Amino acid sequence: MLAAAAAVNASTFDVTFSTAGHNVPSTLYGLMILITYSGDGGLYAELIQNRAFQQVTPGTSAALTAWAALGSAKISVVASSSPVSSALPNALSFAVPSGTTSTVGFTNSGYFGIPVTAGWTYTGSFYYRTPTPPSTKVSGSFTADLRSTSGTVFTSTTVPFTTSSTWQQATFTFTASSTQSAVTNLFALSVGGSTVAGLTMEFTLISLFPPTFNGRKNGFRMDLSETLLDMKPAFFRFPGGNNLEGETAADRWAWENTVGDLVDRPGRVGDWGYINTDGLGLYEYLQWIEDMDMQPIMAVYAGYSLNGASVASNDMQTYITEAINQINFVIGDASTNAQAAIRSSMGHPDPFTLNYIEIGNEDFFSPTTYADYRWADLYNALHAEFPQLHYIATSATSGNVPSLSPAPTYWDLHIYSNPNFFINGAYNFDILSRNGLQFFQGEYATTTENSGAALTYPFIDGSIAEAAYMAGFDRNSDIVFAASYAPLLNHVSSTQWTPDLITFSPNTVIRSTSYYVQQLYSLYKGDFYLTSTTNTASSPVQWSVTRDTSAGQYFLKVINTATSANTVVFTLPFTPSHTTGTGTILTAASGTQNTPTNPNAAVPSSFSFTAGKTITYNAPGLSLSVLVVTA
Repeated sequence: MLAAAAAVNASTFDVTFSTAGHNVPSTLYGLMILITYSGDGGLYAELIQNRAFQQVTPGTSAALTAWAALGSAKISVVASSSPVSSALPNALSFAVPSGTTSTVGFTNSGYFGIPVTAGWTYTGSFYYRTPTPPSTKVSGSFTADLRSTSGTVFTSTTVPFTTSSTWQQATFTFTASSTQSAVTNLFALSVGGSTVAGLTMEFTLISLFPPTFNGRKNGFRMDLSETLLDMKPAFFRFPGGNNLEGETAADRWAWENTVGDLVDRPGRVGDWGYINTDGLGLYEYLQWIEDMDMQPIMAVYAGYSLNGASVASNDMQTYITEAINQINFVIGDASTNAQAAIRSSMGHPDPFTLNYIEIGNEDFFSPTTYADYRWADLYNALHAEFPQLHYIATSATSGNVPSLSPAPTYWDLHIYSNPNFFINGAYNFDILSRNGLQFFQGEYATTTENSGAALTYPFIDGSIAEAAYMAGFDRNSDIVFAASYAPLLNHVSSTQWTPDLITFSPNTVIRSTSYYVQQLYSLYKGDFYLTSTTNTASSPVQWSVTRDTSAGQYFLKVINTATSANTVVFTLPFTPSHTTGTGTILTAASGTQNTPTNPNAAVPSSFSFTAGKTITYNAPGLSLSVLVVTA
């Protein structure tokens, strides 16, 4: 049990709390989607990479990304003479030489590997046809399996087929009986060569899903979803971020291309060097958000893309209509609205929850066009159509930037910096006027050491600095209504931005030190913030006390950004009903990181302490502690 501090500390901070304060918004701590392989190969559970040959150039080696031939078969990507749909014009051509008797087929290596887990039932499907079928139909069976790169088969099943010039869909399942520690596994589709000798067949939309979160068809990866669910996030900001904008307006995230049957989704050239399948579409996002008990903060494209170009004023109507239709898909009446009817046909007749719309993303990169017409055009049209929603602006709030009209009430702020910035910035919101403005810290993270050295993974020094900054969110939650760390996810085999909250491989999830900071703040958010007075300037120690009114619990967060211990003496406005309190602490030596080779270098631990009207707590260096007391 931790009791009164016996050690000699650098400083003692006397803090007295009152019963005065303000409500804490339920939306305060949440998530946002970003960046490389966050969707395809990440949250989206599809295991097959390049499954439908979307947005590739037929006949090129790049079009065969992740695919390889088995045996004497020849494979290539072709523009099908009779595509499965207008959205998916390409197919995998599978040509088998005459006289072949040995097994032939093709394999897919997945998104940097495929996990094989005992007890998992995998669900697969593919479309196939024979462009020039033989005069006598050929029937046989494909074998679908998961195997090692050396050919050891872990699980398999047979899939009957009959040659036809029209597209046929085949479905199958198989269950793994063993778990493989290695993820360098392959999905294979094969057939006896004598059955298909001399034939050329086409395949597309070759899909394989493991069990998904909440058992959803076309759903989300279980372990990543459960890791995020463990944070108890209040919201999810989507579809971006940069993912919204595209390199050009033509490459933007366009909601209508992400809904309906998978054969009707063309995919798009993504922002990070690979194709987005858009299997993870608007409906899938919303369903998952609902399953996770979050609410969406949904962005609409606002006419600016990553190439720096803005849509001309007289061309904005296309994107205004698109935004209105996107919102109607989410909350429209399915009996009267065409977009809402699509939602209903996909399985959700009732509207989804929606309160916040973000107009654009990081429009401080093009503030003039945003101020001149893009913000106003979209805001005026959307507010007239949906007056009940809250609209978030994304340009800069200060400096030499043009003002927006109509004046926004909600602003999205982004900042990436070093630990010192976040420690010193803990009071950034305290100095702001209470003039009705509300702030969303939509992106923030410690991305470098104080020296400027880049970080591969979050480190304890930066994570505790973020915790100090977040004490400012608690303290100013009368004007800060939401905050989300970014980026969220990083595939260990394809990194373009570091650090990230969570690093993952096909079969592992690594929770960073910053993950645990975010988790502790979210779990112990409370619903009412208590104001305090102190005898000492607070740096290097920050604190916050919030209350869960229904539970009668008080959460005392203590953040020590120094490397040595400091003591905080809390005087509470009540006497706890129990003399023993429970606590959780995250602390580690300077420089500690959770990495693939040491994923649990720093994890929270529990403790107990002596609770009374006065609580003396010795906060270790580089620590975030949460003390829970019951009134």
